[in-house]
Amino acid sequence: MREVFQLSVDKTTVRKNQLIDASFVPDRPHHIDHPHKVMLGLYISVFLGMLSETSMNITLPDLMTDFGVSSGTVQWMVVGYMLAIGVVLPCVGFLLKWVKAKTLALFALTCFLIGAIVCTFAPTFPILLAGRIAQGISTGIVLPTMYAAIMRVFPPHKIGAANGVAGLVIMFAPVIGPTIAGALIGALSWRAIFALFAVVAVIAIVCTALFFITPIERTRPSVDVLSVIASAVGFGCLVAGVSLISDMGFSPVVIGLLVVGVLVLAFYARRQLTIASPLLDLHALGIAAFRVPAIMVSCSFACTLAFMYLVPQELQRGLGLSSTVAGLLMLPGGVVNAICTLMAGRLFDRHGAKRLVWFGVAMTVIGGAMFFAIGTDSTIALFIAAHVIVMVGIPFIQQSAQSAALKSLPMHMAADGSTIMNTMQQVCGAIATAVATCLLGLGQMRYVAAGGDNPAQGFVDGSRYGYLFGLALVAVALLFSFLLSEHTDEPKLVPVHVDIEKLAA
Repeated sequence: MREVFQLSVDKTTVRKNQLIDASFVPDRPHHIDHPHKVMLGLYISVFLGMLSETSMNITLPDLMTDFGVSSGTVQWMVVGYMLAIGVVLPCVGFLLKWVKAKTLALFALTCFLIGAIVCTFAPTFPILLAGRIAQGISTGIVLPTMYAAIMRVFPPHKIGAANGVAGLVIMFAPVIGPTIAGALIGALSWRAIFALFAVVAVIAIVCTALFFITPIERTRPSVDVLSVIASAVGFGCLVAGVSLISDMGFSPVVIGLLVVGVLVLAFYARRQLTIASPLLDLHALGIAAFRVPAIMVSCSFACTLAFMYLVPQELQRGLGLSSTVAGLLMLPGGVVNAICTLMAGRLFDRHGAKRLVWFGVAMTVIGGAMFFAIGTDSTIALFIAAHVIVMVGIPFIQQSAQSAALKSLPMHMAADGSTIMNTMQQVCGAIATAVATCLLGLGQMRYVAAGGDNPAQGFVDGSRYGYLFGLALVAVALLFSFLLSEHTDEPKLVPVHVDIEKLAA
């Protein structure tokens, strides 16, 4: 008996009356009454990861003093964390096809809890760094898991708003991270920060265990061990090589790491595009509507981390402020950033990405230019104004582009697309932090070479090199924004007749 029924699919993918394979029909998320409650545990998990990432910058001077390490070594508390994220992230999309998302999230949070406890009591810098890397592994898992879950828990017409809430959760970390870190260092010590992380990790574990469901299908594809090894080696060597430049320059070791990283990643990419069960489906990058905004997200995220690395240190080592005061001064910009992140997500659903990105670029450039006017005797008001304006601009670039990228993908590519974008962000962020460190050192050396003898002014001069790098990243995002395609409406659906007997044959 021949049975014919009618399906609705995006007309950009399938022509009317075209015979299609049912596997190409995009999945739609099941109706969930309280999606934000379902996502609560992951929201807290990602918030914790970003809190850990952004609050460390203000502790670096204290860590240098307590452990007697250089600025190039101590930056591994930032870069090592992102390196762990970058190595783990490419495997998450694959892991979600094998392991329940809830199980994976609980494992990640347990890793974070253990890492936080290790860091709290670490007697030496290597042990501290080991605990930090465990936290990075956790964040590398929960970031793409959250975005992949959003694509299934929320209906398509609410993806922008949902990403806005996720962005608000993420960007709330910079709001309170430096402030809390500064206050805890002033009242207790940097160890109290990691103790706080452990407490929040326990809360996240409880919420995930109680409320999170597993909306991500498991297909259990075959495991390509060679891809797993190539991913770890390629991303690890690339980020490590860039990060060591500030301490070792372009030494044979650094050049070797960079060459190996690039070559192995090229092999990895080619293999993912040719094998039947890739670790990460890189075909998503062949979709221009995903590739262009993903690059923009990476540039804006890298700019954010470069600024977040430089600003708290400039306040302490350039303007001579305490860690507590430095943290408080970053609070207004953080609050504005969180609000604008939520606004950008909601505005995207109405207006698309392009105009929001242009507004964000304009604000970031204005605020970044104001940072160049900051000197050792500048007023606090000038810093707050510059920081607030930059924090208005960045979320309009990042959230708009991120929503556009995720919304462009079919549902079956959501997990891989989220993983690809988060991997790009973290790897670019690690590289940007390392480059900012190098530029900071270059600026300081030029100041001394010119006869300068004020370390504070040397640090301010060096920071300007890093700010210029951040603005260059924003300029790249602006250029790519002209390639964005604006499709803010829901896809129009057309009937497609599918002959089940022919499909079975």
